[in-house]
Amino acid sequence: MSEFVRVTDGFWASPQIEPADVEEARRRGFALIVNNRPDGESPGQPQGDSIERMAEAAGLGYRAIPVVPGSFEDSQIEAMAEALAHAHGPVLAFCRSGTRSTLLWALAQARQGRSPSAIAAEAASAGYDVAPVRTLLDRIAARAA
Repeated sequence: MSEFVRVTDGFWASPQIEPADVEEARRRGFALIVNNRPDGESPGQPQGDSIERMAEAAGLGYRAIPVVPGSFEDSQIEAMAEALAHAHGPVLAFCRSGTRSTLLWALAQARQGRSPSAIAAEAASAGYDVAPVRTLLDRIAARAA
């Protein structure tokens, strides 16, 4: 079972989930699962379509926004912002460790005009460091202001 880590009440991050974790996500009240991991990144990694099928069967939304480590594109940030804005409840995002998902969440929050310091504090309280994207986070927030 993967560990779901609370970043905010509305956003949680997780290392790679398995199809069986989808039922736990449903039981815990998540409305949307966001997959930030490209298929085929590691041997034995569950394919996104298997998790998508389980999510649909459980009545959960599913979005695939794959991110290559260290490479965040505007289209991915926009897709995450849109997914978060249209979720009808808490979101569970996953990647290999939960870090990429949290960094993408942080960038999407900055795009919505949130304070980079507040975003960084929320991520840190969950054990994630936004330092790898802090310059980009500040730049995006400045454009949104």
